[in-house]
Amino acid sequence: MMAAKRRREIVEQVRKSGYAEARTLARDLGVDVSTIRRDLDLLGRSGLIQRTHGGALAMEGAEALDVPYEAKRRERLAEKRAIAEHAAQFVNDGESVILDSGSSTYALAQALRVHRDLTIATNDIRIAHYFAARGGVRLLMSGGQLIDSVFTLVGPATLSFLAGLHVDRSFLGADAIDPAGGVSNFNTVEVPVKQAMIAAADRAVLVADSSKFGRRALATVVAIDAFETIVTDGGLPPPERAAYGTRLVCVPSTGGDAGNAAPPT
Repeated sequence: MMAAKRRREIVEQVRKSGYAEARTLARDLGVDVSTIRRDLDLLGRSGLIQRTHGGALAMEGAEALDVPYEAKRRERLAEKRAIAEHAAQFVNDGESVILDSGSSTYALAQALRVHRDLTIATNDIRIAHYFAARGGVRLLMSGGQLIDSVFTLVGPATLSFLAGLHVDRSFLGADAIDPAGGVSNFNTVEVPVKQAMIAAADRAVLVADSSKFGRRALATVVAIDAFETIVTDGGLPPPERAAYGTRLVCVPSTGGDAGNAAPPT
């Protein structure tokens, strides 16, 4: 296959799926991984894809499905840790918490390690495994159907599980956040699950890094006023912060102005 045709195939696969691994592309196109990596580097510099560790993402605005966890977890680590450490302050010992699936909520799970007597409910297999290995919490794991590559359980069994819960707080992630469009998701199957997580909690908190803001994805989840607090990093430009009101907390990953940094009571 000629290089130009191969690169067109790469762009098409990335746009269709939202994310593609270099190894998978190499297998599908019958070339070495090193060749695909060079193609991805060139396509990234050309603005046709967004290069990531191990693969590529569709550019903003392209129709996409869920980005695999392995891609998400390597991105913006310092920011996610800062967000998680701040959000963990909202939780008191002895409380009950729902953790949505995702890399930001996984960071929050790690930040909650110092708390005692927590009840944790989740539909994220990695989060459940983390707490099962550490111990020290009452862990509730949903049933449901697995979404490939993102370690998330969804479907009627998940919704039934959440409908039977009442917790102090739920913490959700997001694919995209816009002041007018609200919180939205790349796929539709997670939407009712996220809505059920909010309904099951006295207070809902959104945790998402600043790259998710000012964007819209395919499926609307809820308006931003469904959340008592939205925690992000300091990378959100100050002119864009006002649209989210006093619920927005911007936490610096390395010094700087934290914005409204006091956790709610």
